[in-house]
Amino acid sequence: MLTYEDCLGLCELTPEEIRAIAEHEHIPEVIAMELGNYLCETTGGQKRIRRIILEDIEAARGRHDEERVRQLHEVLGHFLALHKDAA
Repeated sequence: MLTYEDCLGLCELTPEEIRAIAEHEHIPEVIAMELGNYLCETTGGQKRIRRIILEDIEAARGRHDEERVRQLHEVLGHFLALHKDAA
């Protein structure tokens, strides 16, 4: 049986990126991991993940959650640095 950590090792995303997808889609992180990994492999999928993170930033701003905004900006920067097709 595969653990969460096993799956994470096979995924192109960080735990923080997976959390952002889970938060946006209102799904468990293990499902978000699968969705995010799939999106990384599809045409336009990396841009969709970028959009998801940007929408999460806007939602956090709307809640006046500046700490989450800061965290998500870091997540976005890391994601864009590793996934050139997202830019």
